[in-house]
Amino acid sequence: MTNDKIRNIAIIAHVDHGKTSLVNELLKQGGVFRENQEVADRVMDSNALERERGITILSKNASFMYGDIKINVVDTPGHADFGGEVERVLKMVDGVLLVVDSFEGPMPQTRFVLQKSLELNHNVIVVVNKIDKKDARISEVVDEVLELFLELDASADQLNSPFVFASAREGISTLDMKTTPKDFKPLFETIVKHIPGPKVDKAKPFAMLVSSTEQNDFLGKLGIGKIEQGGIKVGSTVKALNYYDKNLNTSFRVANLFVYDGLGKLAVTEADPGDIVCIAGNQSINIGDTVCDKSIDTAIPFVKISEPSVEMAFSVNNSPFAGKEGKFCTSRHIRDRLMKEAVRDLSLKVFDTDSADTFRVLGRGEMHISILIENMRRDGYEFMVSMPRIIFKDIDGKKCEPIDRVFIDVSSENVGDIMSEMGERKGELVSMNTGEVRTKLEFLIPARGLLGYKTRFLTDTRGKGIMNGIFENYEPFKGHIRRRNFGALIAHEAGKAAPYGLFNTQERGKLLITPGTEVYAGMVVGLNPAGMDIVANVCKTKQLTNMRASGSDESLRLEPIKPLTMEECLEFLNDDELLEVSPKSLRIRKTILDHTKRLRSTPKV
Repeated sequence: MTNDKIRNIAIIAHVDHGKTSLVNELLKQGGVFRENQEVADRVMDSNALERERGITILSKNASFMYGDIKINVVDTPGHADFGGEVERVLKMVDGVLLVVDSFEGPMPQTRFVLQKSLELNHNVIVVVNKIDKKDARISEVVDEVLELFLELDASADQLNSPFVFASAREGISTLDMKTTPKDFKPLFETIVKHIPGPKVDKAKPFAMLVSSTEQNDFLGKLGIGKIEQGGIKVGSTVKALNYYDKNLNTSFRVANLFVYDGLGKLAVTEADPGDIVCIAGNQSINIGDTVCDKSIDTAIPFVKISEPSVEMAFSVNNSPFAGKEGKFCTSRHIRDRLMKEAVRDLSLKVFDTDSADTFRVLGRGEMHISILIENMRRDGYEFMVSMPRIIFKDIDGKKCEPIDRVFIDVSSENVGDIMSEMGERKGELVSMNTGEVRTKLEFLIPARGLLGYKTRFLTDTRGKGIMNGIFENYEPFKGHIRRRNFGALIAHEAGKAAPYGLFNTQERGKLLITPGTEVYAGMVVGLNPAGMDIVANVCKTKQLTNMRASGSDESLRLEPIKPLTMEECLEFLNDDELLEVSPKSLRIRKTILDHTKRLRSTPKV
């Protein structure tokens, strides 16, 4: 049987193709907001970090009514680093809206999320978004999407997926570009017609797969998922099982039960199969657990999340400034926080090391781990992290590394710089499409070749280049790749940076600090384009005398600096450097602070 009164859908797409804006308009025209209600832009991006960066990091649920049909919708992230969020929520829905930009067409993450949806045999509705763009190429994008379906071995039914042409920003959609689009009614009708209601069996005992969890200040941990079979009532006793952990068998009482109503939750006493619900009553419930009736002994299979590809070391801060700015500084605090995050985010792995003060953290990419670092520092944690490193695999006795397929769109005048950089990073050109103004390039490149390249890429293209990549496969080790082509300017002693010392130091490179900044010996205060590390005395002050000479007392002019962001700091790091993270500061430092010891430990060439 199917529950025809419910539709469960996920919005999937590449980053910046308009998923969250589409959800905004679905909720608005679905009657979730009052007519005179002021609605924030990207209302689903409720996290402060998401609003600052303009990206979706965590998948979120909402619902609206279309006639007498309830539509549960899940907004998902678009960045490849957060692909784990997409993978787990796809088990909770029965169909997807694949959003594609009317100019860019299918991009790397479009392929990834579509492939996962097709593997689960979900029905797909293709939404060609931003049709109001001046440079929209709608017919070409439709052909490219169909080619992508063919490449991914879609079934005949999936190849016949309907196309809806829309502008989420304007709130309009149409099934045929020959007609003038007015509102989202064509999209609503397509969802109801093409996405099936969830398959349910009321006669069977209750079972639900937990696809997401949420922490509530009053109720504790909530397990979120779609009821696969049977019904559930508040007060009933259920148990938690896990498909991969056969030892898990925990009974608990359902204390509270919620369904999604608009952007919020509505407390109910019972829920029907097929609906997406939140269950409270078990503080140890985790993503992938099966909550079911006591008579059931077999857990629902849960998709294995793709393995992480980048690792970093998190350790207790041992710099001279340790403990001055952070609230949680001990190894116990850091370990507990990392372990909690690993439970919530299945694509993140945390391991203890031989040192009690250091932990190994594995993630899907630099951004994936940098978001964790940023959230921790905002919560009052102080710690150090190492340079991001790629995770290698041993396949058939050979050392292999992850290879990414990278798509680059730049001005034709920048192609030479890009080709040179990609060559140095062991990139292989797959295809090149030259236009009058822009050129599209496709490379296969070791993932470690892209670490630290984003800032350089934006500089080379004057901020106008577009670069996207996604994991392709593992191939034999490609050889040495130089991490960076510049050295570091290192503070000689502890103290406050003085204008006179900085003025003399800036002749050797680019400064990263301003006068008055507290520094310590071994702290990185700038970069040296010559490629070698130089120790500089930035705390040096001008000797005062009673003699005056023409021109000697002119004001010292220091070049303005741009503070490094979290991602830029991680890109800066080299093998022998650490990033000191605190709620107030980001400091790059050498692992060995003492200059003499550091020189002795440096291998002689």
